[in-house]
Amino acid sequence: MPPVNERDVEWTETEEGSSHFRRKHLSRAANGDWDPGLGCSLYELPPGAKSWPYHYHAGNAEAMYVLSGAGTLRLDGEEHSIEAGDYVPFPRGPAGAHTVHGGDDETLRFLVFSEMVEPEVTVYPDSEKLGVYAGSPPGGREERPVSGYYRIDDDVDYWEGE
Repeated sequence: MPPVNERDVEWTETEEGSSHFRRKHLSRAANGDWDPGLGCSLYELPPGAKSWPYHYHAGNAEAMYVLSGAGTLRLDGEEHSIEAGDYVPFPRGPAGAHTVHGGDDETLRFLVFSEMVEPEVTVYPDSEKLGVYAGSPPGGREERPVSGYYRIDDDVDYWEGE
């Protein structure tokens, strides 16, 4: 596969509440129909903005590399200052729970690498919900026969309704 330059990949933009970021799906652009099981996206957070909600993955490890700017990373419940050159792994499970906040002065640019295994479950500790994905992992492009977000407290007994 030939190299893909980020200049040639379109931005998608997400703005919901305090979350505001732009994303380029680099691996999707580079891989075409081939799925290597590894995702890579370029993100930009404007000053003061937040990335996705605080969450962790049950099945897919991720990692982040900061290209430019500075901000704050919440990882496993602790706040860390981040800046250009920082690399941070997000392991599977609660120890990998993360969200990113942009700094006050400049846009924060970073890469996120992720395994692309499905089925997958994401857990959102602050809002006490979980996401379920089957047929395509988070960030995947295939249609999912099973996908949704649910409150963790909505657990039912295995035999209920049977």
